[in-house]
Amino acid sequence: MSDTHKNVRADEVEHGNCQEACRPLTDILVRIGDKWTVQVIGALSKGPLRYSQIFKQIDGVSQRMLTLTLKGLERDGLVTRTIYPTIPPRVDYALTERGRTLIEPLHVLWTWAYENRDAIDETRRAFDQRRDEEAAAAPRISPRYEAAIARRAD
Repeated sequence: MSDTHKNVRADEVEHGNCQEACRPLTDILVRIGDKWTVQVIGALSKGPLRYSQIFKQIDGVSQRMLTLTLKGLERDGLVTRTIYPTIPPRVDYALTERGRTLIEPLHVLWTWAYENRDAIDETRRAFDQRRDEEAAAAPRISPRYEAAIARRAD
């Protein structure tokens, strides 16, 4: 989130604690709002999975990004990693109790995105078309005139 776009409680702003109050929340929101985190939580919402099972369920994720995402979720206490002493070793990932509390809000977010995707796609197309039309209608400066302006600036 940029410095000009922060969602803070009114009492924090009144007391001048916006920077201090926002920093820890921003770190958490960055973690849970990450596209790979959302998909890992979704995959694990059905129960424990092995790394390879998670990898197969999440289209487009690289092994490196999946590994980093799982480590970050484990660090934040949202996922547990259980190693079983078998040959080869078996490693299962599961949501913690705290991690399971994310299932419902992320499902609501996913449902909203699903229900609004066509309208958003149409709005994007219209926006891009307007931008292209405005660019085409904008007066063009000849390359010779542009070079003359550049020489004068030097």
